[in-house]
Amino acid sequence: MKGKTTRGHIVESADRLFYQCGYEHTSFADIADSVQISKGNFYYHFKSKDEILDAVIQARLENTRNMLMRWEVEGERPEDRIKSFIQMLIANQADIKMYGCPVGTLCTELAKLNHASQAEAIELFTLFRTWLSRQFALLGRDADADELAMHLLARSQGVATLAQAFRDESFIKHEVRQMCDWLSSQLAQTNQEGSQ
Repeated sequence: MKGKTTRGHIVESADRLFYQCGYEHTSFADIADSVQISKGNFYYHFKSKDEILDAVIQARLENTRNMLMRWEVEGERPEDRIKSFIQMLIANQADIKMYGCPVGTLCTELAKLNHASQAEAIELFTLFRTWLSRQFALLGRDADADELAMHLLARSQGVATLAQAFRDESFIKHEVRQMCDWLSSQLAQTNQEGSQ
């Protein structure tokens, strides 16, 4: 709890509850209880659940940007960085098995609710799409970089959805291996075309 503001604690707790229980099924009281602050103190920071949702989305966007920057630094080659994206399924497999993908579940729920924050939530997917597309372009796949990025995003979302439905970690591991094999085949294709 040290170093984090009350507002920061509220956003962090709301983020977790929205992921685990869903936005619609999480009440103001649920969030206030999880942070263990008075309702008066709570209302000082946020006047509505929509305000909290906006803060959660902004925090997720910032965290995603930071993660992508970290992958840029840690990954020597574009394929290493793309593998970091794929391996995210393994790193988060326990949560994914229970609750699905935090981005996918939020975007789907907000779409069903026709919520005003739906467009902001989709920005999370756009960050990944743009970043992956840039990595594929760096691999020499300019012509189909966005198509490859969308394929990988769609595949990862499908894996997360089915892993949650079947509560199956071995499925995640199997699919991650296949996604890495697919990436290797894309690299081989690029190298083959480059040597012709």
